[in-house]
Amino acid sequence: MPISHLLLALLVVIIWGVNFLFVSVALDEIPPLLLCASRFLLTSVPAIFFFKLPPGSFKMVALYGLVMFALQFSFLFVGMYLGMPPGMASLIMQVQVFFSMFFAATFLDERPYSWQIFGALVSFTGIAIVAMHFDQTVTYMGFIFILAAAATWGFGNLMTKRLTHVKTVPLVIWGSFFACFPMFLISFLVEGLDVIQSTYQGLTWSGVSAVLYIVMASTWIAYIAWTWLVSRYPVGIVVPFTLLVPIVGLICSVVFLGEPLQFWKLIAGILVIGGLCINLLGTRFFLARQVSDKI
Repeated sequence: MPISHLLLALLVVIIWGVNFLFVSVALDEIPPLLLCASRFLLTSVPAIFFFKLPPGSFKMVALYGLVMFALQFSFLFVGMYLGMPPGMASLIMQVQVFFSMFFAATFLDERPYSWQIFGALVSFTGIAIVAMHFDQTVTYMGFIFILAAAATWGFGNLMTKRLTHVKTVPLVIWGSFFACFPMFLISFLVEGLDVIQSTYQGLTWSGVSAVLYIVMASTWIAYIAWTWLVSRYPVGIVVPFTLLVPIVGLICSVVFLGEPLQFWKLIAGILVIGGLCINLLGTRFFLARQVSDKI
């Protein structure tokens, strides 16, 4: 991989890690469901006028938008709003890898390998450590909602397999479009019209800048760049970079938001990322061994 492409991958990791910080800033001014709805509205409009919905994909793209976007990010934003700091949220979200593995085994009969099960046990040991340390900065309800977001992401990955014929950019645009309207309705019913009106009237440049970062940097720049890298290089080369996302997220949360960095958080982080490494490196080792056996 040329140095320019390596730097691009690192830029994507930094953007996604810092994104948790900007979500936290946005949630200081915007309630979570309204933030979710606004994000997907700005992601899809006016882009839908320039990208056509792929023919024959209406139901699957709409369902993808509702699950992968509306459900996942409403759980994530609500979880952070209810007391899960950005650093820990970025860490817990990474176990979506093992939720994907579980759903694939349940619905697609894709049996996991022994090292994948071991990696999952290691990572969820780290999650269990987080669950043992609820306090004012890491709340029980915040933890549950972030874990639900990771599970929804994992389930959404199964839907992605059904949409391999749909190009990435139209999928993001139209999936966001289908997600924003139900989210506005839910925001109206749950958060109320008065809260929505007062939120828009009281927005500061800080809140607006945070929303623009979430839409422009995290969704458009990083997602498109990542898709380009995945299409150009083997998955085994590109995917390991995502292991740096929770590290960036945790560092930003500690430095800029003053999130406490207790010893147990370091242990939990090492276990979660270690389990992901076992899953990833075990797969690469197995594939390399298969090739060597055939030779």
